[in-house]
Amino acid sequence: MATFREFNYPSSDGIHICWAGQWLPDEGQPRAVVQIVHGVAEHMGRYDAFARFLAGHGFAVCGEDHLGHGKTVTDGVYGYFGQKNGWWTVTEDIRQLRQRMGEQFPGVPYFLLGHSMGSFLARTYLIRYPGTVAGAILMGTGQMPPALVAAGRVLAAREARKVGDRHSSPLVNKLAFEAYNQKFAPNRTGYDWLSASTENVDQYLADPLCGGDPTIGLFREMLRGIACIEKQENLKRMNRNTPVLFLSGQDDPVGDMGKGVRRAYRSFRRSGVRDVEIRLYQGLRHEILQETGREKVYADVAHWLEAHLPEQ
Repeated sequence: MATFREFNYPSSDGIHICWAGQWLPDEGQPRAVVQIVHGVAEHMGRYDAFARFLAGHGFAVCGEDHLGHGKTVTDGVYGYFGQKNGWWTVTEDIRQLRQRMGEQFPGVPYFLLGHSMGSFLARTYLIRYPGTVAGAILMGTGQMPPALVAAGRVLAAREARKVGDRHSSPLVNKLAFEAYNQKFAPNRTGYDWLSASTENVDQYLADPLCGGDPTIGLFREMLRGIACIEKQENLKRMNRNTPVLFLSGQDDPVGDMGKGVRRAYRSFRRSGVRDVEIRLYQGLRHEILQETGREKVYADVAHWLEAHLPEQ
């Protein structure tokens, strides 16, 4: 069981208000806090079942809707981080929530769990704020070749000049998401790549706060962030003693069917991270917390967290 509470706090952009939620164990002091960082074109409400599972195991769970997502709307535009420095702004909003929860639960171990785009944001956080979490779980992540990231940034800049940062680009969305979906042709929907579970895909499509085409501005910022986190000199700024767990579906196109996840894992090893693990789940696609058989993923996350709680 869990007690759910929603609250708001000012975004670091000085303009908007971030929506946030927390799930607390019904009894006693939490064993640790787990902050979830959600992905693109979704929101924290989708993690309710998982958060309640963790709360039932004694963990406090929290997370915010990023700028332009869920209940945190940016200038009335969904899928938009803001006019400038959006990636760093959202990373700082994640940091602000970490500080707020740390004040609420002083001395309690703190973990970060990022999914998809949220995994890239979590990796950015580990570089910018080393040593401020007890561990990190990177879920549905990947490692794009630098040349592909550079080409994507050029394309996004060109499309931005045509339609502006606040609008989406059919060309960019086709190259991004449709390329993922082609791996599962013939397709039932445009989001088959998310999950082998048709029920999950249909729930995603029915959710008014999910889907939609991200803006060019968001794509530009995300590619900027990916370029940052893939540089080996930046990875060396992370705290080497912070344990990291990579979790992904073996059939996740974001992780290049496992190959990109392994590349990211190896880059962390090269940077000197002392405790880094990787687990790939056969038959699962991108949203491993929503797939049929997600109970195994839930249990693995809880076990890893318990194994990395500081000794009392």
